Amino acid sequence: MDELKILKLIEDDSWMMSVLRAAESMELPDWMIGAGFVRNKVWNHLHGYKNSEVPTADIDLIYFNPSDISEEKEKELDRLLKKKMDANWSAKNQARMHIKHDKEAPYKNSEEALSEWVETCTCVAVRLEKDSALKLFAPHGIADLVNLVVRPVPAFMDNPERFWARIKNKEWEKKWPKLIIKTK
Repeated sequence: MDELKILKLIEDDSWMMSVLRAAESMELPDWMIGAGFVRNKVWNHLHGYKNSEVPTADIDLIYFNPSDISEEKEKELDRLLKKKMDANWSAKNQARMHIKHDKEAPYKNSEEALSEWVETCTCVAVRLEKDSALKLFAPHGIADLVNLVVRPVPAFMDNPERFWARIKNKEWEKKWPKLIIKTK
């Protein structure tokens, strides 16, 4: 499976395209939808599941706006997005995520922030461009995602406790038994 196949899976899913159109209509700077939205779609496909068998818990919409890093703005966006499309939206401004990740320097953009999500297979996102083309973001590539490998990103190699806590909490191996968990 390559990037074009992933984009085709998304394009052929009317629900996912509706989500992307709702997000695009918000005109947020440097936005994309990532994590389980893309990852689960690929894993479901590779396991032969219909999407309804392992649904996405929430829609992780990220954007980058250093001029307003308030959590209140994110909550307002969640409410506005829910009015556009009834779903469990989670809008997060990556301009403030360096604080959550205990980093001194802020991220430069959404893709840099995306690159430091806990697992490489989760560091994948998609955006609907103004010309209606889909753009995939995968700062660590898609090899782990399409090979069902779950491993921490370099930034979390020194924090295996958080990685293993997420694996246990998410129960991914029960949902997708073909997954291969690696720590390096």
